[in-house]
Amino acid sequence: MKRITGLPPVLPKRLRLLILGSMPGVASLAAQQYYAHPQNAFWPIFLKLANADNDITDYDARIAALKKTGVGLWDVLASCHRRGSLNSAIQNEKANDIAALLLRHKSINVIALNGGKAFNSFRLYVKVPQARLENLQIFALTSTSPANAGKTRAQKLADWQVIAKFLNKNWELYT
Repeated sequence: MKRITGLPPVLPKRLRLLILGSMPGVASLAAQQYYAHPQNAFWPIFLKLANADNDITDYDARIAALKKTGVGLWDVLASCHRRGSLNSAIQNEKANDIAALLLRHKSINVIALNGGKAFNSFRLYVKVPQARLENLQIFALTSTSPANAGKTRAQKLADWQVIAKFLNKNWELYT
């Protein structure tokens, strides 16, 4: 089994909220785009929460909308061995240096973890610097993956509503 490597982070100039997945799936890695699988609910959910145009399908336009709200994307895992896209198939994982990112970007005050694997990997590998603990909110959210078939897109959207208050238009000043 070949080792796979994740995508580079997407970071606006003034990063306020960081959304962390586990490891991009096969479609995302092939396209070199976060949440590229057409059935992944991430982009429709994010665009709805950010009050952006829900019909944005161009990846660069989606990234621009993300950055306008001060939101960054990355994954907890930097690399792993995996056949297919399922998180349950991940082996020999290595984590990204999220702690260093938190020290470099002191403006991050919210971390949203996209799914159980991201949450568990974050707990296992990320040692949040003591200086950042006081002003950091961390949310474990329902996975937007199509593999999470136990929840409808509407249920996933409802679960993600907890971060909507952090997606405010005043953040456009920080991009």
